[in-house]
Amino acid sequence: MVTHVRAEAQGDERGALLSFIAEQRGGIRRSVLGLTEEQANSRPSASELSLAGLLKHVAETEQGWIARARQEPPAVERDASNWLKCFRLTGDETVASQLAYYDKVAAETEAFLRGVPSLDDTFPLPDDPWFPPDERVSMRWLCLHLIRETARHAGHADIIRESLDGASAWDLVAKEQGAPA
Repeated sequence: MVTHVRAEAQGDERGALLSFIAEQRGGIRRSVLGLTEEQANSRPSASELSLAGLLKHVAETEQGWIARARQEPPAVERDASNWLKCFRLTGDETVASQLAYYDKVAAETEAFLRGVPSLDDTFPLPDDPWFPPDERVSMRWLCLHLIRETARHAGHADIIRESLDGASAWDLVAKEQGAPA
C-alpha cells in the first residue's frame, strides 16, 4: 500500500529502494497505532506473533543487516538460545521504545545506503548454515532483502491487527492521516 512516495525516489534507484523500505516500515508502525501495550503484546491468533514482537524483530533484523554490510557484528547477537527473545518485548522495553529504536535504525539505514559508493558494492553473507559458504551480496540485494523481510512481517501485522480490533491497513492509513474514526 503506497501512502506516499518521496520525490527523490523518482528516477533514482537508491531513492526508490529506500522509499519502498520506508513504505513497508510504515505498515509495521501503523499496526500498533492506538493500541495499548497489552493489545500490542497479545497474540490473538494461532501464531506466537504479536505486533510488539514483530516491531522489535524487524527493527533488530534491519539493524543486524546494516551492521553486516558494514562488516560489524549486530547490536544483538541471536542464536538458538535467545532467538525467541527477538519476538518478545523484555525487561523495560515498550512499544514506544521500540518505535523510537526503529526510527534510529531507519535513519542509520538511510544514511548508510545513501553513503555507499555503489549499490553494486558487496559484503560477505554471515557464516550461517542457511547461506552458501563464502557468498557475497550487493547493497542492492540488501535493499531488496530488507523490503522482502519487512513486507512479509507487515502482512503478518495486518492479520494480527485485524484479529485484535478489525482495523485494516486502509483504516490505519486513514487514522494516521487524521481521518475521523
